[in-house]
Amino acid sequence: MRSIRTEVLDHVIIINERHLHAVLTEYINYYNVDRPYRSLNLQSPVPRAPTRDGPVVRRPVLGGLHHVYARAA
Repeated sequence: MRSIRTEVLDHVIIINERHLHAVLTEYINYYNVDRPYRSLNLQSPVPRAPTRDGPVVRRPVLGGLHHVYARAA
Protein backbone atom coordinates (compact mmCIF):
# COMPACT_ATOMS: atom_id res chain seq x y z
CA MET A 1 0.00 0.00 0.00
CA ARG A 2 2.83 2.40 0.74
CA SER A 3 4.42 2.01 -2.69
CA ILE A 4 1.18 2.74 -4.55
CA ARG A 5 0.70 5.85 -2.48
CA THR A 6 4.26 7.18 -2.81
CA GLU A 7 4.72 6.16 -6.45
CA VAL A 8 1.28 7.11 -7.79
CA LEU A 9 -1.39 8.63 -5.58
CA ASP A 10 0.84 11.39 -4.20
CA HIS A 11 1.42 12.55 -7.81
CA VAL A 12 -1.95 12.08 -9.52
CA ILE A 13 -5.20 13.93 -8.92
CA ILE A 14 -7.98 11.37 -9.03
CA ILE A 15 -11.10 12.70 -10.75
CA ASN A 16 -13.66 9.98 -10.01
CA GLU A 17 -14.03 6.28 -9.22
CA ARG A 18 -13.59 5.22 -12.84
CA HIS A 19 -10.36 7.20 -13.09
CA LEU A 20 -9.11 5.65 -9.83
CA HIS A 21 -9.86 2.17 -11.17
CA ALA A 22 -7.98 2.88 -14.42
CA VAL A 23 -4.95 4.29 -12.56
CA LEU A 24 -4.84 1.37 -10.12
CA THR A 25 -5.20 -1.20 -12.91
CA GLU A 26 -2.33 0.30 -14.89
CA TYR A 27 -0.12 0.55 -11.78
CA ILE A 28 -0.84 -3.05 -10.73
CA ASN A 29 0.17 -4.25 -14.18
CA TYR A 30 3.36 -2.15 -14.04
CA TYR A 31 4.11 -3.33 -10.48
CA ASN A 32 3.75 -7.03 -11.29
CA VAL A 33 5.15 -7.17 -14.83
CA ASP A 34 7.64 -4.34 -15.41
CA ARG A 35 8.86 -2.87 -12.12
CA PRO A 36 12.34 -4.11 -11.11
CA TYR A 37 12.82 -5.50 -7.59
CA ARG A 38 16.18 -5.39 -5.82
CA SER A 39 15.36 -8.57 -3.91
CA LEU A 40 14.84 -10.34 -7.27
CA ASN A 41 18.15 -9.12 -8.72
CA LEU A 42 16.40 -6.25 -10.56
CA GLN A 43 13.94 -8.63 -12.23
CA SER A 44 10.16 -8.42 -12.09
CA PRO A 45 7.95 -11.08 -10.48
CA VAL A 46 6.88 -12.10 -14.00
CA PRO A 47 10.25 -12.89 -15.64
CA ARG A 48 10.97 -12.08 -19.28
CA ALA A 49 13.61 -13.60 -21.52
CA PRO A 50 16.51 -11.10 -21.79
CA THR A 51 17.43 -9.79 -25.22
CA ARG A 52 20.78 -8.27 -26.08
CA ASP A 53 20.10 -7.03 -29.61
CA GLY A 54 18.09 -4.08 -30.81
CA PRO A 55 17.74 -0.48 -29.71
CA VAL A 56 16.51 0.42 -26.25
CA VAL A 57 13.00 1.87 -26.29
CA ARG A 58 11.13 3.70 -23.55
CA ARG A 59 7.45 3.11 -22.78
CA PRO A 60 5.68 5.60 -20.51
CA VAL A 61 3.50 4.25 -17.71
CA LEU A 62 0.77 6.30 -16.02
CA GLY A 63 1.13 9.17 -18.44
CA GLY A 64 4.91 9.35 -18.04
CA LEU A 65 5.04 9.16 -14.25
CA HIS A 66 7.12 6.00 -14.66
CA HIS A 67 8.94 4.56 -17.65
CA VAL A 68 9.77 1.02 -18.73
CA TYR A 69 12.94 0.48 -20.76
CA ALA A 70 13.35 -2.59 -22.97
CA ARG A 71 15.06 -3.64 -26.13
CA ALA A 72 12.98 -3.50 -29.31
CA ALA A 73 12.68 -6.77 -31.17
